[in-house]
Amino acid sequence: MAIEHDFFGLLESGPDGSIFWSENVEFGDQSVTVDLTAPDQDDVSVEALDVAASMVSSLEAIDLAARNAMVNELDDRTSEVTEYILQQQATFGEEIEDLLTDVTGDTHIDVIKALQLMSMTILADEHGGADPFAVLEYALDPDATDDVLLVNLASDGRVQSVTSAD
Repeated sequence: MAIEHDFFGLLESGPDGSIFWSENVEFGDQSVTVDLTAPDQDDVSVEALDVAASMVSSLEAIDLAARNAMVNELDDRTSEVTEYILQQQATFGEEIEDLLTDVTGDTHIDVIKALQLMSMTILADEHGGADPFAVLEYALDPDATDDVLLVNLASDGRVQSVTSAD
């Protein structure tokens, strides 16, 4: 079986009934990998695909909301965003400035601005549920694949949480 959608095209299911779609989307001056997945195509509605297409199309606004959520986490010294930034400062030391796009003197904000959006994974079967519908993966150093922040989004685009990968 397969599902056809105006944005995603023909989504064919694998032998186990799962669906997967992947594309590199140009975003600013970088390319972001966008994956759409579901373990069972029967759990994916056309509405879920419409919401997913809307998210991919509005990646810039979603990225801004995710970064604002990270900034909001800075008030909490024990937040995963704060811990991530402190870890990056410890790892790179003075050389962290080489990774920053803008050096304003507020290193925490500068790091959040410099984070690269590496990927967006859409869990199409989670539409309307309590679990994340989309997960954005950010990294300061694109080569450090384990050193990332994950921003979990509900299907309405609301940021549910910001976590680190570990």
